[in-house]
This record gives sequence, C-alpha cells and structure tokens, in this order.
Amino acid sequence: MGRTTIADVAREAGVTKATVSHALSGNRPISPETRAKVLAAAERLNWVPSQSARSLATRRANAIGVVLARDPEVIANDSFFPAFIAGVESVLAEAETALLLQVVPDRDAEERAYRSMSHGRADGAILLDLRIDDWRVPVLEELGMPTVLVGAYDRAHGFSCVRTDDGAPMRELIEHLRAQGHSRIAHVSGPMDYVHSKARADAYVEAVGDAALLREGDFTAGSGRECTAELLALAERPTAILYSNDTMAIAGLSLARSQGLVVPTDLAVAGFDDDHLSAHLSPSLTSVSSDPAARGRAAARLLRDGILGAEPRTELIDCNIVHFRESTSGPASAGPDVSRRTP
Repeated sequence: MGRTTIADVAREAGVTKATVSHALSGNRPISPETRAKVLAAAERLNWVPSQSARSLATRRANAIGVVLARDPEVIANDSFFPAFIAGVESVLAEAETALLLQVVPDRDAEERAYRSMSHGRADGAILLDLRIDDWRVPVLEELGMPTVLVGAYDRAHGFSCVRTDDGAPMRELIEHLRAQGHSRIAHVSGPMDYVHSKARADAYVEAVGDAALLREGDFTAGSGRECTAELLALAERPTAILYSNDTMAIAGLSLARSQGLVVPTDLAVAGFDDDHLSAHLSPSLTSVSSDPAARGRAAARLLRDGILGAEPRTELIDCNIVHFRESTSGPASAGPDVSRRTP
C-alpha cells in the first residue's frame, strides 16, 4: 500500500483537497463540523501533512521569531523570560506553529537575525526589551514583517502592541511605604533606555519628588549589589529601596544583611517580576507579579491574527499584582502574603 496523500483524506472525508488544506491551515473559514470530519479522516488514515508541504501550500514558515540581545546571565536568572515564552508556546501549540528563539551578542547580529527571518524562516516576530527610540521598529516595518511590540512604545508605528501600566505598581509600593513612615525611599532601576525601566523610574520620581535616590542598574545581581552599596554608604541612607527586578532586590537584601541591617526594621526592600523564590526567602520579598505568561499569550494571539491579515491593534493587559510580604512590613505586622492588583 502506498503512502497516504491529501487526496486520500479528501476522499475519506467526502470533501475536496482544497477543503482539507483550508481545514488544517486555518486560512479560510471552515465550519466546525467540516473541520472535525477532516481531522477524523486524517486520524483514521494516520495521515499528517509534512511541514514542507504545509509551508508550500500556505507560503508560510509556520514559525514565529523572538530575538534576545541580552546578557545570557540576565536571561538565565530572570524569571520573566521562561514564563513569557511559556505563554507564547501555549498559543502556538494550538496551531502547531514553531517558536524560533535566537540569542545574539550585538545589534548587527540582531538585525541579521530579523532579515534572515523575513526571508522565509519566520512569519512574524515578537519584539521584547523595547527601547525609547528603538531602531528595530523601522527595520521590521521596512521588512514588512508582521510584528507585535511588548511594552509601552509611544513612537509612531504600524504594529500591534501589548501594553501594561508599569508605573501603577511603583506608585502603590511608595504609598504603602509612606504609610509606614518611610520618607527616604530609593529606586534601583533597570537600564533607562528600556521603556519599562523608564516608565517605572518616571513614576518613582513623580511620586517621591526628585531623583536624588535613583540609581541605574542593569538587572543583574552584580548591579543590584553595587547600587545598594552606594545607597547604603550615603551619609543619610535610604530606609527603603525598590528594585526593578527580583534578582537585583535579592542581591541588595543580602548585602544589607551582611552589613548588619535588619530587613525590614532597618531597611525595607521590594522587587519586581515576583521570582518563584521570592516568597520563600527570609524575610519573604515583597514583589510585583506582572504575569509574563499572560503577556506572552496576548502577544502570540495578536501576532497570529496579524499574520492572517488582521489590522494592528493594542491590547492592554491588567496583570500587575503587588504581593506585600515581610520585607516591607514590620515584624509585628508580618503575616501571610497580602496581594493586591494595581488599579
């Protein structure tokens, strides 16, 4: 018996070969009943379309690209990336679409990656780590590649966008600390050319009134430790420090304790992104859960729609939840994790 073909599946299902193709690719509206009939026939005949045949039929790679130009140490230690990728993959799996993930060392390599993807390796791209004036946006527009921007990018563009309010949890943390009597509240930001770092820093400066206790880190533990050491060496040191990720916050907390400070009695500490270890530290770390998996799912859905020809749109994800824990509460009030979604 010869190899099963699409014609055999069409005959078994009582439909045309074109209907089988459309039922599997999702390019044309097919009734649920017809699609179920096609899938049942394919299963009975043990037929799976080859990736190359599917690509030829749809003129697509059935893959989307994510390029990361970050220090591998940050990628390895930051809880955001695996959760975000898991969210993306949960949507791609439904359409049997592959994720092409590439880590690059510099701008030239990143641009080469996008140009290669646009020549048939991927059908679209998800853009992370947006900068204030991001060179990648016009490049991807020039390539005509469907793209989703993840972040509050305010320059003109023609892409879909997933946004969150990065300033709201910063304001909520500062309000919480002020209610406990803190007046010298510092902030260790991420790189200030990232739009989300800038949004958090701007919210911090607006809330406290100046940038005297603002220090710029790079999301690594080393930068968290260095910035903390600088802040604690001030003649009038801060009584609270807010960090732009948990990696820097944990390093800062460790340094403070090594200098004999008691957290939170002498120094309150809070992070961002709610690493899975943060709730299990001693003291447990107050942090902001920004639900990267939800953002990954939204980005993948928007990109899937854009590849199929939908108009660009912006989706606002209300996903920031502040988890107040022992590192920002006095011993008398320390207790179970009290979480609150930012407005």
